[in-house]
Amino acid sequence: MPCLVAILALAFPRVILALVFLFSNYLQRAYQSWIWPLLGFLLMPLTTLAYAWAVNSYGGVEGVGLVAIVVAVLIDLGILGGSSRRRRSA
Repeated sequence: MPCLVAILALAFPRVILALVFLFSNYLQRAYQSWIWPLLGFLLMPLTTLAYAWAVNSYGGVEGVGLVAIVVAVLIDLGILGGSSRRRRSA
């Protein structure tokens, strides 16, 4: 089941972020204010989920949590995965 949630989070991060926000207090434990999850929803949803996971699982951003956040930032910026430039040229 956790693998299915992880795959869905990679495919539809905004949907998962909205569901986590509505049906649990997972984001409230990671963020002190509602503004950061809102900005994360709009700009970098996968990074927002990765940060919440790192804080809730490891108590902070270190070790595996830091690696997950860096990978999430790279995916959100389009460096990893299919970029639009590569899709346009093909």
